[in-house]
Amino acid sequence: MNRIEGVASEAAILVGVVLPDQEVHGDPLEELEGLATTAGSHIVGRLTQRRASPDMTTYLGKGKVDELRDLASANDADVILFDNDLTPAQTRNLEVATGVKVLDRSELILDIFASRAQTHQARLAVELAQLQYSLPRLKRMWTHLSRLKMGIGMRGPGEKQLEVDRRLVEKRIADLRHELKVIEQRKEREVAGRSDRMTVSLVGYTNAGKSTLLNKLTGADVPAENRLFATLDTRTRRWQLPGWGPVLLSDTVGFIRDLPHHLIASFKATLEESRQADLLLHVADASNPAALEQIGVVYKVLGEIGIQAKDTILVLNKADVASRGQLAAIMSRYPNALSISAHTGQGVDRLAAAVSQALSHGFLDVDVETGVENGRLLAMLSNHGEVLSKRYTDTRVIVHCRIPERALGHLRASDAEIRPHRRPGQTPGGNGTDNGSAVYHSPSASTTTNGTPDGSVS
Repeated sequence: MNRIEGVASEAAILVGVVLPDQEVHGDPLEELEGLATTAGSHIVGRLTQRRASPDMTTYLGKGKVDELRDLASANDADVILFDNDLTPAQTRNLEVATGVKVLDRSELILDIFASRAQTHQARLAVELAQLQYSLPRLKRMWTHLSRLKMGIGMRGPGEKQLEVDRRLVEKRIADLRHELKVIEQRKEREVAGRSDRMTVSLVGYTNAGKSTLLNKLTGADVPAENRLFATLDTRTRRWQLPGWGPVLLSDTVGFIRDLPHHLIASFKATLEESRQADLLLHVADASNPAALEQIGVVYKVLGEIGIQAKDTILVLNKADVASRGQLAAIMSRYPNALSISAHTGQGVDRLAAAVSQALSHGFLDVDVETGVENGRLLAMLSNHGEVLSKRYTDTRVIVHCRIPERALGHLRASDAEIRPHRRPGQTPGGNGTDNGSAVYHSPSASTTTNGTPDGSVS
């Protein structure tokens, strides 16, 4: 896995505490190793411990802390990376006990995001998340430097420098929130301005292959790398969907287990494409032993950002390298998922057909009759729907098209005549749809106890 270029490689020791409520598939430190490598570290040691609950002082037990100190000393470690979130006191106690810098999982993820951020919006979002994460830790460090409380004429020399710094941090947080709010509002208007186009958004666990799939479906050439969080900014491309027409396909930032809440909130504007999408394609890495857990994590994060009630197609990517047993295990849990390979193109045609069917919900199959000179209306039908056929008379044209219901108001405001299109042999009221859909309609409506869709379809 590629690490961040230009960053000095630090010798890192990986530490993980496995608690009773955690499911472990394979190596419990595998994902942390991927994060550490991405952040620019090389691994010199590992340590794990199973505990009923974290130690309030050092998270690890006393014996393991001694073992960690010896391991760090023997390998000349520069940093200790925890796969858990630590309190400020636990971090400080561990650093005192080992003599080595200690970072927890959230701080490591924030550091990676800071290195990956390319656009102004992403940089602001990461800075805000980092400051919000750091502020309570700074407050704890500064409690002994609080301002002297003295009466008029008896004031001390003023606030200590760190107290001044704390106030500067709080002001910077307020400024960043305001600036990001402006960006969010602009992004909402921008996305809403495309409401006349059908939009599909790719969501999923980090490194599941979303960018590769975007390239395969749209012919784009966006960077698609085999590393965690290769994409932080939303990319939108035009997808000429076979049997349907043009739709907008967006690639978004990947999710991960225990994604810092500050980071989720900061990236609200980036996730606006997913929030307003007509359909979500949830891309999962079918070759990963922890695929089922990762699928559950994504649905949990979607719930946290308030967009879980969306029509969703679960796409099992990397089927070309996944074992049959692994695929069978996922399909037994999600029988309507679609297995594909964005790398080889396997199953992509079937995915396109499923997306076309899913987007057909809320669309009308109509005949629109208007004058041949009404170029504006004819252009609107081509741009916002799918024109299936045209029949001309001397001065009139009858367009058989499929249009979104929301466009019906524009048609009625024109001088066009609108009639439902009836296919030969179709009974009145029939829509010709197939109930064997791969779409999960509003996953929150039918869930298991862990909050993930149970694989049923409407």
